This record gives sequence, C-alpha cells and structure tokens, in this order.
Amino acid sequence: MKIRQFEDKALAHFSYAITGPNGTVLVDPGRDPLPYLEHAAAENSNITGVIETHPHADFVSSHLELHNAMGATLYCSRILEAAYPHKTFDEGDTIDLGGGAVLKALNTPGHSPDSISIVLEENGGPTAVFTGDTLFIGDCGRPDLREHTGKVSAKREALAVDMYNSLRKKLMTLPNDVVVYPGHGSGSLCGKNLSSSPSATIGEQKETNWSLQDMTQAEFVKALLSEQPFIPKYFPYDVSINRQGAEDMEAAIRKIPGCAKSTAVVIDTRPENIFKEGHIPGSINLMEGGKFETWLGSIVAPEECYVLLAADTVRLDDLLRRTAKIGYESFIAGTGIAQGGTAVTPALDVEAFRKNPEQFTIVDVRNDSETAAGLLFPGAVAIPLHQLRERTAEIPTGKPIVVHCAGGYRSAAGSSIVAAAFPAATVYDLGEAVKSFQG
Repeated sequence: MKIRQFEDKALAHFSYAITGPNGTVLVDPGRDPLPYLEHAAAENSNITGVIETHPHADFVSSHLELHNAMGATLYCSRILEAAYPHKTFDEGDTIDLGGGAVLKALNTPGHSPDSISIVLEENGGPTAVFTGDTLFIGDCGRPDLREHTGKVSAKREALAVDMYNSLRKKLMTLPNDVVVYPGHGSGSLCGKNLSSSPSATIGEQKETNWSLQDMTQAEFVKALLSEQPFIPKYFPYDVSINRQGAEDMEAAIRKIPGCAKSTAVVIDTRPENIFKEGHIPGSINLMEGGKFETWLGSIVAPEECYVLLAADTVRLDDLLRRTAKIGYESFIAGTGIAQGGTAVTPALDVEAFRKNPEQFTIVDVRNDSETAAGLLFPGAVAIPLHQLRERTAEIPTGKPIVVHCAGGYRSAAGSSIVAAAFPAATVYDLGEAVKSFQG
C-alpha cells in the first residue's frame, strides 16, 4: 500500500493519497485538485474516493470537484449531514483498497461533533491512522470552532470532553507502532502546540504529546480550553462551504471580479518597503508571505469585497489561487498590478524612538497569547491585528503613532490599517527593528 503525504506550507495543511489495487483514496484534499490528479496519473491509478474527516474551517476542499470530474465517491460522517452527494462513513464502515488493505472509520468527535479518523489495516492489522484535526503530532485539535457554526454545533466544553474520550478510548487503544498522519502541522490555528514533524507513531505520541498524558477529564478540559489561538473571520465561512461543496477552482477564478459593490478595501501585496514608497490611500499592505491566506481571512470578513493588487502578473495569478484556497476568490471586486500611489509611509527614526518612546502612541498588534506575557513597550495600546480594523477608535491620535508586532510582517499590515483610519495622523511602522528591542 502506498501513502503519499501532500503539504501546503502556507496553511500548515497535510492531505493524503492512499493507493492500492482498487484505486486511490484521498483524505482531506486542498482546493486545487491538480496535485492529486497528477499523483494518481503517475501511479497509473484512478481517484475512486475522497474522505472528509470533518468540514474544515481553515481551507476549502476540492472534494466536490473531484467527484464531478472523476466520479470519486465522497465519504464523511452521517453526523455532518453533508449537502453534497456522499456515502456515510462511520464506525463499522470500511473501504476496500484491494491487496488485503482496508480503510476503517472511527468516530472521533472533539474538534468537531462530526470528526472521524481513518485506520488503514493491512493483512488484518492496523498500520496507520489518518487523524484529521483530532490528534496532531504534539497536540490535539481545538474544540472551540463549532459553537455557532455548521449544521451540527456544540459547546466547547462538551467537545473538549468528547476529545478526551476520543483520544483515550479510540486512538490510544491502537497498537504503539501504528503511524499517525495528522491533518495539520506547526503553524496551523487548528491547535495551539503542533509539532513540525509530519508523522509519528502512537507509541511516540503516548510518551510526548501532552494531550495523551495521564490526567483527569477535568484537568484535560481545563488545559485544552486555555490559551487557544484566535479564530480568523473566515473559519465559519469555510465550514459552511465545505459542508455544501465548493465550486470548481478554475471556474471560480475565471469569474473574478465577482463582486458588484462600488466600494471595496484595497489589498496591496507588495513588499512593505515598496508599498511605503507609494500606494493608494487607504490600502492595506498585506504582503504575499507565507501566511497570506490566513491573514487575508482574518482581516477581511466573509462577503466583504476587496481589490487585490500584486507586483506583477505572475504573482497576481499565484495570489488568486491562494485566495481560492480559503474560498475568498468570490469576494474579489477587481485585480490589478500595483503602480505606486500618492500615499507614502514615513520612515521612523528608530534611535529617536528608542530614546523617547513616551513621545509616541505605540500600538502592539501581536496576539493576546503574546501580549499576555507582557508588553514590549509599557503603556502600549494592545490590539491584535485580526481585530484592528474594528478597534482603531481605541487608538489616541494626539502623538505620532508607532505600530509593532514581533517580527515586521503584521506591523506592515497594522500600520497601513491605522493610517487608513487616521489620514491626518503620522503613522510609523517599527518593522523588523522591533527585534532590537527584544530581550
């Protein structure tokens, strides 16, 4: 049996192709079906099935497109009540891969009420388990994404209890040598302490994963609910899309621009140094870096139209596909190649700021989990970047404003948001110079 792991580094997302004599079955594919089609062709195999471990919050899946294009059977838990053509896949259900290999469903609620894990059995014994967002390497899935989202919702406390039981009564009962293939790695917002390792064994996780250690249910629930990362605006929207099934990606991209509204926020994706030299007034500098999709869906709300600007046509084409990964291609009101603009971001005299920080209003756009350990500058106004557009009224404007984060990416976006809110104010970006203030 051949297992291929696919990684989307920008979303820290893992998906899988499992190929046997009876064809290839995919687990949790991303929005672009091409890598999976190319893999199946290279294996001289057909994609016969696609399993969704749950309706994903952080990306849009290509399951419906693969069904339409290849006739692949779509599998998910009956609890999901999926609106797309599917076959239910719950405990006791199997998929025959041929050659003595089968896939078996395990109902493992906790991240969501409808979460399943998939056990690969070869010649009568389990060899691997695809855990979706239930068990990660080093962590387990967060239980707070389905309180008001999806056909089936549940309170975080109840899901945390479900997670406790799913881990101990289902996954930890598997043999120690079974290989764990998770749905995400380090950098995902679907958990809080994920490892960068792409896989591990059940035995290894029993020794090192905090969520599998000996503790009471109450202790586990308290630990799991504490210090979870923020929830991007787009997460509930993607759950809904995945329950329905998304439009074919290329067809959706061809429809851009897809919004008829006359006003739209401008997202300028150029490097911050070029953006600062000249940009459209009021535009937001969201650079095309590694977490572009996550921050786009955190700053721009679902159904809000935006214009997407890039440095050139090659980058624009890539960015359109990246917006499609979270279902945001349909909100693009227009696209273009950025040609500068009349607004300029002034350069901060870092040494003058260092000597007299009290002469500035300082805005810290790091996440709550980061500022909980203490502010880098006493008296700073702490507003996480994903809340900044809604909370700029909390920022005093009597002094020049300096925006900072932990490394420079978020402060580029944050300073442009603050400048758009206060056109008459002087707004600086501390940028990467923030590192010189860190202990």
